[in-house]
Amino acid sequence: MTKDNTQMSKEEQQKMLAQWQHTSLQTAQKYLAEKGIVGINIQASESRILPPICGVWKIKDNKGKGYWVVSGKVPTDAMPVSGAVDARAALKHFSYQWQIKADKILGAEHPDPTQAEYANFLIHHAHGVYDLANREQLWANVAS
Repeated sequence: MTKDNTQMSKEEQQKMLAQWQHTSLQTAQKYLAEKGIVGINIQASESRILPPICGVWKIKDNKGKGYWVVSGKVPTDAMPVSGAVDARAALKHFSYQWQIKADKILGAEHPDPTQAEYANFLIHHAHGVYDLANREQLWANVAS
């Protein structure tokens, strides 16, 4: 019997996961760097990897200040660690913030069509990450 070409070996899956994780982390670090924040310490035990949707990274900068950063197929965003006790709470916080940004855009008297499209993009992702945060099976082994 021949191996089905559509199925990946465990090694191939692990390699793809490692590549996805690396890319997601690089995106998070680049986002912080663009904001003038140089992250030097990834707190892996408190970060959560939820491929292929997002990674929620806990990163300390070179001054000791901590940040939650979300990246992946969602808008890359960051906030101080004081805004959430863990990665799950951080996802909920990002969801809430994206909803607020979208409401502000859509609440304008004459929203620009491009901005309205961006607001709908934020709403879509806000709902998606909130749903992720509420999936108990994803967080069963993580203290909340």
